[in-house]
Amino acid sequence: MSDASQPSLIEADVDSDVSPASLSEEDSLPSSPTSSSIGSHTDDEEESDAEREWKESLQQLELLLTMVVVPYVGKYFGRKCAYWGWAKFMEWKYPVEIVVTSPKTFKGTGAIEAAASL
Repeated sequence: MSDASQPSLIEADVDSDVSPASLSEEDSLPSSPTSSSIGSHTDDEEESDAEREWKESLQQLELLLTMVVVPYVGKYFGRKCAYWGWAKFMEWKYPVEIVVTSPKTFKGTGAIEAAASL
């Protein structure tokens, strides 16, 4: 069996007018994107920018809630609960009646005390 009688599996078309130097230049050039891929690429960027900004705003809102609002509200209601519990204990233990003369002043003072140490 000779090599000439068997068909080769790999056949290369070689043009005589194409030089190897021009092939390497063409291979090194970046391919230009089509107009349809440019339009979809900018839409993807805009969506990702909007999504990134949305995630950042959610993160800022979460930080605001966890660092400012929740501690302040917890401290306010914690003091209110403590005052109420202490008043109930004093009424049970001793014959003392606790009367809040001005509820607005009582709530305002509780809010100011809660914010004082923040």
